[in-house]
Amino acid sequence: MSEGFAAAMRSVRRGSYALSGLVTAREVDDACREEGYRGQAILYTPITTLHTFLAQLLGDDGSCQQAVNGLIAERTAADKSKCSADTGGYCKARSRIPEAVYWRLARNSGRAVDEQAADKLLWNKLRVRVVDGSTSKIADTEANRREYPLQQNLRPGLHYPVVRFLVIFSLAVGTVLDAAIRPYQGKGTGETGMLRELAENFAPGDVILGDRYYAGYWDIAFWLNRGVHLVSRWPASRQLDFRRGRQLGPGDYLLTWHKTDRPDWLDKETARDYPATLSIRVVQLKIDIPGFRVKEVLVITTLTDAQTYSRESLCELYRRRWQAELNLRSLKTHLGLEQLRCKTPEMVRNEFAMYLLAYNCVRRVAHEATAIHNVLPHEISFKHTLQTINEFFRRFHHTNFTTWLTNLLDNLVEVKVANRPNRIEPYTCKTRPKDFPPTNEPRADYKRRITNNF
Repeated sequence: MSEGFAAAMRSVRRGSYALSGLVTAREVDDACREEGYRGQAILYTPITTLHTFLAQLLGDDGSCQQAVNGLIAERTAADKSKCSADTGGYCKARSRIPEAVYWRLARNSGRAVDEQAADKLLWNKLRVRVVDGSTSKIADTEANRREYPLQQNLRPGLHYPVVRFLVIFSLAVGTVLDAAIRPYQGKGTGETGMLRELAENFAPGDVILGDRYYAGYWDIAFWLNRGVHLVSRWPASRQLDFRRGRQLGPGDYLLTWHKTDRPDWLDKETARDYPATLSIRVVQLKIDIPGFRVKEVLVITTLTDAQTYSRESLCELYRRRWQAELNLRSLKTHLGLEQLRCKTPEMVRNEFAMYLLAYNCVRRVAHEATAIHNVLPHEISFKHTLQTINEFFRRFHHTNFTTWLTNLLDNLVEVKVANRPNRIEPYTCKTRPKDFPPTNEPRADYKRRITNNF
């Protein structure tokens, strides 16, 4: 167990929020100072506001009122004076903290755990960043619609605006290293464009692990210019002819890709510096599993050294790309990122960053447990970790801190993720929707029309 983690957890008081010890006052003060923010509030200081925000996201209903009620209960347990149950002060305090502070805390929390990753967690001594995107609904307000417009043919009051986001995960420990959030459609809202904007997160020698969406010629060349490698899947739009390549071994080929038409995101002068051809390695993965629709997967990579990076290890690495889908499920389903509640665009982004911070805090606890018990991070269930944290903090007492923390970490490794290779689950839904009619006009207009009829 790391000394920093033990010290952070030891600072937790009886009645404190879950995960509050992993977002320390020093970290918050450093982030505020680096962003030039000085909070003057007496009650809702930056650290109190952020702890309350975390409690809101981890709460049963995710409401501001429950979060404020929790703050009152915490102050009562700490023998402090009771504060007002009105949520206005808390909401104003959240909006006063600059957006950059939220994002700095979220990034730092994930990178700190990734930097502690042992060498055995790396793939061939390389740090792999698995990337993927998804969408979330946000509150249907006029302010949100101006910055995040509704999709075409959708009417205000009947539908929710949707945001698109991209997340960079550490494959070693599962934490979020950075993310971007954009409107659902429009220029610069694609996943590859968002990933290029986050290029500062990648160091020479890093490996990007993604699906075939990231396997375009210009995107691969963009990352190679920065010394970053790619492992992806053969793009469906490109013709395949192994006869034009060189065979490195059974099911292992080295092909030459020629430059395609310049994309809109790249100017002519910069495009001239890009290579005319790329050496792309292609390995075949045969899938002979009953019930599987795909029978063959073509994995592509810029790691062309067949001696160092074997065909089998590349296929196994691409199979681990599914961790991104599982991590997104943890964010959206287990934490509640499927819908953001805040009513202004800036607060939507702040809420999104706080979800990333909460996710990274859970991953940090799991990482400490895996380091002690010598198990792999992906073998620990995120949901079980979250459940354990909530239950242990709810019943926390300082009578024996060491026993409490040891039992918490021991409990995490007792329930491991089941090893279910080649699992088949049909996309069907057993639960039937309720028999309410669909909304075909804004609720305010509907209530006004019903009222006027009487």
